Amino acid sequence: MVKKLTQHGNSLALVLDRPILDLIKVDADTPLDISTDGQRLIISPIRNVISDKDFKAALAHVNKKHGKTLKRLAE
Repeated sequence: MVKKLTQHGNSLALVLDRPILDLIKVDADTPLDISTDGQRLIISPIRNVISDKDFKAALAHVNKKHGKTLKRLAE
């Protein structure tokens, strides 16, 4: 597939077709890592992002289940 950049204000934008976004499970809220190898532009979705709420819930679960053991190990 050949695409051209489009003018977007003072910048250029690359418009990705919906079928491609659906195939790689990317939407407007998906964080993307943009890098280059010097000749190519590489755009990859970042999948292992955990929210603060989810992290705190997981931490509370671990503390509840293993808190006493972890505390003894730390002593």
